[in-house]
Amino acid sequence: MRAQDVLPDGQDFAVIDGQPLRKGSVAAFLANVRILEDASMPAADRQAAEQDLASLIPTLDALGLFDVFELRSPALRAEVARHRAALSPAPAAAALPRA
Repeated sequence: MRAQDVLPDGQDFAVIDGQPLRKGSVAAFLANVRILEDASMPAADRQAAEQDLASLIPTLDALGLFDVFELRSPALRAEVARHRAALSPAPAAAALPRA
């Protein structure tokens, strides 16, 4: 499958599992990772990159990116896992106290 088979010319996004996947989502995620991993970046840039990265996680999750690729950086892997866990609803049975 080629890129144009997923998003043809003139189409900027697709909806996958209810999440809009815009062209550039994966590239934006990678750009934010590079900023976060660059210790020389100003704190404000790193904070903005963390927020932008977090906002992309539901879309990339719907795409299946994290099911196929393992993030090499332990810190990034933990950060993404933290955001994914916060997005996943807890099973109803686990939320109820046992008698």
